[in-house]
Amino acid sequence: MLIVCIMLSVLNDSRRPAQVTLLCGVLGSAVLTGLVWLLGQRLHGVALLPDQGASWYYWKLPDPTLWTRASAWLGYAAHQLVSWWLIYYAQTRVRRYTTGLHPVNLVALALNGAFIALHEVQTQVFYDGLAQDVSIFSSQGSVVLLLVFVLLMENRRRGLLLTWPAPISAEVVRFARRYHGYLFSWAAIYTFWYHPMESTSGHLIGFFYMFLLILQSSLMFTAAHTNRWWTLTLEVLVAVHGTLVAVMNSGPDGMWPMFLFGFVAVFVLTQMHGVGLTAAARWWITGAFAATTVLVYSWRGFDKIGEIIRIPAVEYLLVAVLALLVWAVARTTQAIRR
Repeated sequence: MLIVCIMLSVLNDSRRPAQVTLLCGVLGSAVLTGLVWLLGQRLHGVALLPDQGASWYYWKLPDPTLWTRASAWLGYAAHQLVSWWLIYYAQTRVRRYTTGLHPVNLVALALNGAFIALHEVQTQVFYDGLAQDVSIFSSQGSVVLLLVFVLLMENRRRGLLLTWPAPISAEVVRFARRYHGYLFSWAAIYTFWYHPMESTSGHLIGFFYMFLLILQSSLMFTAAHTNRWWTLTLEVLVAVHGTLVAVMNSGPDGMWPMFLFGFVAVFVLTQMHGVGLTAAARWWITGAFAATTVLVYSWRGFDKIGEIIRIPAVEYLLVAVLALLVWAVARTTQAIRR
């Protein structure tokens, strides 16, 4: 994965600036997405069952076998365990940040690239992803969990609502920051292996996003990993992905405004306050958001405007639930270690 990044890093003794690392990573992710599209043309002849509604995942074989299932689950398990081991290695052996790349980052990029290639081969030979055995909501929920975990982690730095932090203890935030890599790795890799590497527009957008998240996971203990604009971009891209997929699935009269304005509302209320924007810039963004909302719902109908509250309400409620769970896990871990 991301051969250009690896070559640049090796040639420069792993001391390339964070901006170059991220640029190479984004370009590499775009190239990988292009390859998914190209190879996906070979899958058009795969026979699939008719769509059966919102809870039905369309892209899975009508008659799965032991081998189709095993190929997906074994590939996922190997990818997941390797990723977790790399995180553990970095936390116990590296433990310092660099402006370039550590050797473990190069290994992570290479191994993630190998597993991406493996999943492509697995799709071409066996087709099925994990979707054959688990709900579509588990894939969507894993990404939501990742986003909510970021809100919790960043609570003390940027606040949860208009710069005001939620009453979450420093102990919970420290524990979340220390172990977030394992959860984020699971969310990205599980979602990646959930889908066959199809070439529909929705799949391509999703795979590009997953490649960026896997890139972020590979850049542990680097300046790029903590670049505020980069991490904000990863948070905000879910609005782009969710909106485009909603338009593709249900057309211009569908539920896309709920996704667009719901996720952008979280940006306005929380996320934009962590990158040093001036007060004037934040007021302009808030005004543009409000004006666009009024414009769209004057066409869509103001009786539906309440739908934009759903995503922020769910995310903020989940922050509270997640904080309690993290607190419980942290206390249990402390008790076991005593």
